[in-house]
Amino acid sequence: MRYGYWLPIFGGWLRNVEDEGMTASWDYVRRLACRSEQIGYDLTLVAELNLNDIKGTDAPSLDAWSTAAALATVTERLELMVAVRPTFHSPALLAKQAANIDHICGTPGRLSLNVVSSWWADEARQYGVHFEQHEDRYARTTEWLEVIDGLWKQDRFSYTGNYYRVENTILQPKPLTRPRPTLYAGGESEAAKNLIAQRCDAYVMHGDPPERIAAKIADMRERRERFGLPPMQFGVAAYAIVRDTEREAQAELARITDVRASAAGFANYQQWLSGTQLEQRMTIEEYSVSNRGLRPGLIGTPAQVSARVEEFAAAGVDLLLLQCSPQAEEMERFAAQVIQPARRLESVAE
Repeated sequence: MRYGYWLPIFGGWLRNVEDEGMTASWDYVRRLACRSEQIGYDLTLVAELNLNDIKGTDAPSLDAWSTAAALATVTERLELMVAVRPTFHSPALLAKQAANIDHICGTPGRLSLNVVSSWWADEARQYGVHFEQHEDRYARTTEWLEVIDGLWKQDRFSYTGNYYRVENTILQPKPLTRPRPTLYAGGESEAAKNLIAQRCDAYVMHGDPPERIAAKIADMRERRERFGLPPMQFGVAAYAIVRDTEREAQAELARITDVRASAAGFANYQQWLSGTQLEQRMTIEEYSVSNRGLRPGLIGTPAQVSARVEEFAAAGVDLLLLQCSPQAEEMERFAAQVIQPARRLESVAE
């Protein structure tokens, strides 16, 4: 199992807790990233939203791509999975930027992309970007992926589609990572799953219990085989609460799910629900933590959480993408009580 975490570019993850003791600042995320690779984390996901989805639109949020470029210079082995939304980026220019950051990282495999379809109509209007309906977004994303793949792999590349056109384009230097940086993506609509199975390398899922995740992985493996492509990687988003006793863990869960519909991020949550196609209905309690992070059940004592991680590994999960709060302190706890003991057992087994 690999362990990743969402970089706190919004200054926290809890919509019902105003101050989580983690600022949306370069200083905080720099210190967090440098420490994380020392204590066993493998990857950080740098989300891309120009407005703050968690704390409200008036609150600060960090830019994904400039933050990732800066992190590449201060970390040594941490994989930087940077979110990118095709409606906000020309594929040729993004391919150039990503190749450059890949070289700044210095080691193949450290830069990867998380391809995300836009869902926030208000953000698009504020930033002058055309907001498309769900099926149109995936049609655009298909072309977008074809362009960046061609530019990364071919010396001169031309393409003409409904959304993009490039002519005899030269992109040098090519990415350090060959044949290309890993492309992650997530989605639950039929259009999304077929696109990801055919065009991407890894499937990242919203939180769910291991048995539901196992069924999703089986479905995506079948789709992948249908296209005659090699196996994919699979990741799951989860919110983690590790405490010495189950009672303490449940008390923390009660604290963070004390829902207040008047919170600054509530309207953004409603737009996300209306702008996506999910397989299941969301409960109001799940508003408290993004990406269905409570459903995986990584809540309890170190032994309980470790056992749950094993269930996800048995289901076929390769990567856990964690959120926690306050992040620096909780990541230390999770590393000491879950990651490091698991790694020691793996070393003994080998």
